[in-house]
Amino acid sequence: MTYKGKIIKYGDNIDTDVIIPARYLNTSDHKELAAHCMEDLDKTFVTRVRPGDIIAAGANFGCGSSREHAPIAIKASGVSLVIAESFARIFYRNAINIGLAIVECPEAAKALAEGDTVEADMDSGIIRDITTGREFKAAPFPEFIQKIIAGGGLMQSIADGAIG
Repeated sequence: MTYKGKIIKYGDNIDTDVIIPARYLNTSDHKELAAHCMEDLDKTFVTRVRPGDIIAAGANFGCGSSREHAPIAIKASGVSLVIAESFARIFYRNAINIGLAIVECPEAAKALAEGDTVEADMDSGIIRDITTGREFKAAPFPEFIQKIIAGGGLMQSIADGAIG
């Protein structure tokens, strides 16, 4: 699985309340969630995010409540991958369950800059900043996680027979 896109950069402790504010939790419409993704943190996010873009963030990304709406909003906005120093555990599992690719790579998360073009090969774990030429090594996705993400999430992967 290879991802290529421009970096949108955030810091530490980005919680689920700023990823998708609670006032929008009364909808399960993915497009509606995407329309409000990050709005309490970054009002420009929805106007500048493009399909395939990659979020790079600091430590404890996705902390706060356990709402699945947060990774859904990120994925529905077009983000293909989130690279962070670390993730809140419930966000990590929710992201995999809905098919949002995420990877912990502290060195890359710190070094990548807003607007850099990045290519990440998650079969090998190589993250390459095309803008600067730097390379970083993360743990590659295990095969079962690759299947879940490629299948569009856990429930879809089970329904399609990709995992069982």
